[in-house]
Amino acid sequence: MAANLRRIFSTFIWIITLVSSSRTRIYPPNEVTLLDTRTVPGELKWAASPSEGGWEEVSIMDEKNVPIRTYQVCNVLEPNQNNWLRTDWIPRSGAQRVYVEVKFTLRDCNSLPGVTGTCKETFNLYYHESNEDRESYIKESSFIKVDTVAADESFTQVDVGDRIMKLNTEVRDVKVTTRKGFYLAFQDVGACIALVSVRVFYKTCPLTIRNLATFPDTVTGADTSSLVEVRGSCVNQSEEREEPKMYCGADGEWLVPIGGCLCNPGYQEKSGTCKACSVGFYKAKSSDPGCSKCPPHSHSVRDGATVCDCHSGFFRADSDPPSMACTQPPSAPQQLISVVNETSVVLEWAPPRRLGGRSDTSYSLECLICSGSHLCLPCGSDVLFSPGQTGLKTTRVVVSELRAHTHYTFIVHAHNGVSQASGAGAAQSVSVTLTTNQAAPSPVSFIQATDVTRHSLSLAWQQPDRPNGVILEYEVKFYEKDQRERSYRIMRTFSRSVDVTGLNPLTVYVFHVRARTAAGYGEFSAPFEFSTNSDPFPLIGEGVNSAFLLLSISGVGILLLISAAVFIISRRRSKYSKTKQDSEEEKHLNPGVKIYVDPFTYEDPDQAIHEFAKEIDVSSIHIERVIGMGEFGEVCSGRLRVQGKREIYVAIKSLKAGYSDKQRRDFLSEASIMGQFDHPNIIRLEGVVTRCELLTECANSLVVVFVKNLFLLIQLVGMLRGIASGMKYLSDMSYVHRDLAARNILVNSNLVCKVSDFGLSRVLEDDPEAAYTTRIPIRWTAPEAIAYRKFTTASDVWSYGIVMWEVVSYGERPYWDMNNQDVIKAMEEGYRLPAPMDCPVVLHQLMLDCWERERAERPTFSQILNMLDKLIRNPGTLRRVGSEVCVSVVPQVCMPEWSMCVWLQSIGLERYRDTLAAAGYTSLDSLLALTHQ
Repeated sequence: MAANLRRIFSTFIWIITLVSSSRTRIYPPNEVTLLDTRTVPGELKWAASPSEGGWEEVSIMDEKNVPIRTYQVCNVLEPNQNNWLRTDWIPRSGAQRVYVEVKFTLRDCNSLPGVTGTCKETFNLYYHESNEDRESYIKESSFIKVDTVAADESFTQVDVGDRIMKLNTEVRDVKVTTRKGFYLAFQDVGACIALVSVRVFYKTCPLTIRNLATFPDTVTGADTSSLVEVRGSCVNQSEEREEPKMYCGADGEWLVPIGGCLCNPGYQEKSGTCKACSVGFYKAKSSDPGCSKCPPHSHSVRDGATVCDCHSGFFRADSDPPSMACTQPPSAPQQLISVVNETSVVLEWAPPRRLGGRSDTSYSLECLICSGSHLCLPCGSDVLFSPGQTGLKTTRVVVSELRAHTHYTFIVHAHNGVSQASGAGAAQSVSVTLTTNQAAPSPVSFIQATDVTRHSLSLAWQQPDRPNGVILEYEVKFYEKDQRERSYRIMRTFSRSVDVTGLNPLTVYVFHVRARTAAGYGEFSAPFEFSTNSDPFPLIGEGVNSAFLLLSISGVGILLLISAAVFIISRRRSKYSKTKQDSEEEKHLNPGVKIYVDPFTYEDPDQAIHEFAKEIDVSSIHIERVIGMGEFGEVCSGRLRVQGKREIYVAIKSLKAGYSDKQRRDFLSEASIMGQFDHPNIIRLEGVVTRCELLTECANSLVVVFVKNLFLLIQLVGMLRGIASGMKYLSDMSYVHRDLAARNILVNSNLVCKVSDFGLSRVLEDDPEAAYTTRIPIRWTAPEAIAYRKFTTASDVWSYGIVMWEVVSYGERPYWDMNNQDVIKAMEEGYRLPAPMDCPVVLHQLMLDCWERERAERPTFSQILNMLDKLIRNPGTLRRVGSEVCVSVVPQVCMPEWSMCVWLQSIGLERYRDTLAAAGYTSLDSLLALTHQ
């Protein structure tokens, strides 16, 4: 009968092999084959134990008459089978995890008569690592079991006749890292089975090019979840923009490309390589997107040009970018005209006819004094030009302070950015020659008084700095200071002095002097004051008696100090009154706070993101590593470098590839929400990148902090105070969070808590009963929000109470292992979480206030903040610990029918039942005497 079974099996193998081999075997590019029995020429000659009556090697021909070696065994009539088949030594070639693909057929035991209890339908796969091929026989004890392999489909005698059977294909992975190679072994325990083919392979991340960086063929890691970090190298003619890195996944796929390279100047990216710019094109910087056509009036005569050369007669300034067209100097200004007004000249001209293709035309003036011998010299520095002499953008200049009756030549030059490069100068100018007219003299600058008596004094002065001709006479005007020029007298003289008589004694007089030429009078001098019957007392000039001057200045100074004091006091009183009034007005007017704007009201999410978030240049972001997966895509940590500011660490959330319109809108809307908040206890949005990445400040999870640190109670209260401050800010903006929990509170290195995760939030509209429908976190949600989908600031207060319980219990799960339905039922029956161990009474009472059934009776966040501030200022109130209240709140108030066992089980402490019983605590009443010691 055994011979019949083998014959039936051999026929079946031929059928299966013929069907299977009719297809070309093409393996994925990331799989490297170490062994494939289909391709081994000749016999396999694997080691078998026992050598007789066990596994048997069989040769079969496929449709191309190519022999295929297989192994089969069918000892199903005899019990306790232990047939081993071992492969030859297989070098692992650097692989750390190999995959074994076995194609086999298996006979259904039910189709074999008389084999009940001895026939099996599985076989076992083993492996053994070894440094070299020196194992001459099978050592079963040295092999490690990989798996028990079962068939998805088995065949019967009828199947062979109908030829409808299919091969079973199973793949198992094996970690091989300690030796140079390994053996595989197949153990038969009583099945009718044939190994049609065995293939052993390992996976690699194939050679690839990403972001112009080459990543070599890389063997995957030893663990199925491991990521191998690989640094790429820039392709030829490229430079590193940011260190290129990728991760090789266990499935042979490249993940998370970071950084990359840029093609060098003169080269552009094409099909993953850098190709030189062709003739007539250029690329100036690595950051430029690609080669550009040479700008007008320029050309390139070789491949790989970084800049285009200008045509003859055209030029490029040093400050001109390579993308700018080559230009020419301007032509000369046109239609220069001059208008002489005594010793001033107004020059006007028209712009050049040809500007040279530029818009930076400017003008400069050159001034020359020409004598009768046609010798011209530069004008002196005393000549004034308005608005200036060089760098002019206007075509009109006023030149003043010229000499009278003098010949001048003015030259107007036109310039632009390439004037100096071209060497052009005189050809770009226009000139005019003119003669100034006669002019009145300049004012007298100094007057001195001498021979002062009670009724007279003598005045003397110097000639004006610019007489502008022959001085014909001087005119002196004077008046009593008290009269303020209402009644003055005039005296004229040909000399530079005059005696003034008929003055009143002990009187201050004001004097002005001016000169006259043939062109007329000049301007009066500044006022000079002198007093009769005393030494001269000019406010301006010399000849002042020092004692009298000191006394006068002291008196004036005292008077000024008194006036200043009176003025300051009055102003302060006025300012205090105004400030007080403004304060009262602000108190009564209450101008309000910033109101949150729902980004979902915008038809275009891009409009909302541009209004509420700041755009960040992607080159300012340095991604360092992947820290997790978010709802929208990868979450990475990195650094943000903004010019003029210090570098900061940020978290980068990116939108995964292939996102839908709804995912993109939700992603941008979350950023638009965060961008409206500016508070130290709210996570801050640093900015967004147009390609859908958003950056927030970095902080650690609050739960992680709980696990790693045990804080002082006052520190925990301070953290709770920060959370309450952030929630007060949100409530003041009419914003409802809806998902307030410890998992959504982040803590920075200074223990500053920051509210985060606004993905489930919505705006609180004018109607305080506004309803929203969404997925609800039951353990943190108020009863009215669970039952009626009513989310308000009061429901956030309920969630805040749960957060308080999480903080004080150091991260304990609310309601422990109760399911959601039990939590809802317990809340409806009035159950509230008991105080955690060593919980201060005031804190637990504040939690209970937050969990009032009527939301109108719950405190506001402003009241919560005030309460926590009082606790921080008076930490002694935190010393009272209500241990008896914490323990008895459940059995006495909420569920009195519970037994000790049921109650301990409900709070996850049933493992302490025997300990409590041994100590005498057998009922809920006995727990009332239990203290935390």
